Amino acid sequence: MNELPPSSDPGQSFQSNPPSQQAEPATSRAPLQNDNAPRLQKTLKPIYGGLSILAVLLIAQWWSAQHEISSLRDEVAQRLKSGETLTTETKVLVKTVQDGMRELQAKVNVLESKQTEAQSQQLALEQLYQELSKNRDDWALAEIEQVLSTASQQLQLAGNVQGAIIALQNADSRLSRSDKPQFIMIRRAIAKDLERLKALPTVDLTGIALRLDSVIGQIDNMPLLSDEKPVLAPTQPKTSRRALNKAEAKPAAGAGKVRNSASDWIADLGDKWDSWTNEMWTEVRQLIRVRNVDIPDALLLSPTQSYYARENLKLRLLNARVALLTRNEAAFRSDLVAAQDAISRYFDTRAKQTQTTQALLRQVQASNISIEMPTLADSLNAVRNYKAKP
Repeated sequence: MNELPPSSDPGQSFQSNPPSQQAEPATSRAPLQNDNAPRLQKTLKPIYGGLSILAVLLIAQWWSAQHEISSLRDEVAQRLKSGETLTTETKVLVKTVQDGMRELQAKVNVLESKQTEAQSQQLALEQLYQELSKNRDDWALAEIEQVLSTASQQLQLAGNVQGAIIALQNADSRLSRSDKPQFIMIRRAIAKDLERLKALPTVDLTGIALRLDSVIGQIDNMPLLSDEKPVLAPTQPKTSRRALNKAEAKPAAGAGKVRNSASDWIADLGDKWDSWTNEMWTEVRQLIRVRNVDIPDALLLSPTQSYYARENLKLRLLNARVALLTRNEAAFRSDLVAAQDAISRYFDTRAKQTQTTQALLRQVQASNISIEMPTLADSLNAVRNYKAKP
């Protein structure tokens, strides 16, 4: 380090000497330098110590900074390396997430399409259900109308009251299962018709038909006038002469009655004669018959005609039975009158079988089958009016 020139003021900055001063002789500067040197050294020692300490501190600071920078560099390098690893892993995860998102998006698209399809199907099913519900009601009403129409025809033509009641009850049960307030008017009309039918007087058609069947079954056993046998008056049993003789001889038995063989032979001969004459007289009486018959043709029926007479009577009674079941009272009465007339004309009315048959026919003829049947117009009109509504 170069020495500074002496100065009166040590705090001033060092300046180069002008050329005039440099030209001074060395003799004049030497004593000045010798005088100021110790003082300058004393002044520069602290400065040198501070500069040394400062240099040491700077070196220590530099070394510490370099160490910290080196460690920071290593740490940054490690972190960069770990950051690159994390970045790689993040890229892999991002790729995986992106793939998963794409798959999820595809699934979501499929689900959306299926949901759209399901919604369209649901709408179609709801529309179909509404149509089916409406059609089901229409079908039920059409079926009920058909049943009521058939029951009304049977009621008017055949008087089938029980069948009409069953039809109305089935219709009401069918409507009650629907449980719709729109059917209240129809059910009310059906209830009124049911009350009218149940209030009708009962007619024992089955009992009358059974009586007619009984009469038809007895026709084959009823005697005709053409095959009548004469009814003989009861005759007193004749006692043989031998029995009379024995009866007369009993009171005199105690008096010692004596009979010989000749009287016995005569008594036997008399008995045989009486028996033969009685048989002959009976046969002669059967050759001639005297009757009072209003219709002579009934006595001249051949076996074939007799068969047809019985069958015609059966047909009359069967027609009466059919008229009874169809509630045709006029045909029923006329067939019964014709059957009574046929029995009186061709059959023996004195026979007990014939009298029993005629009594049964009179009971059947006295039965009342003329009942004014109501109609099911209220129920039918209620159903038709409901169907006619838009």
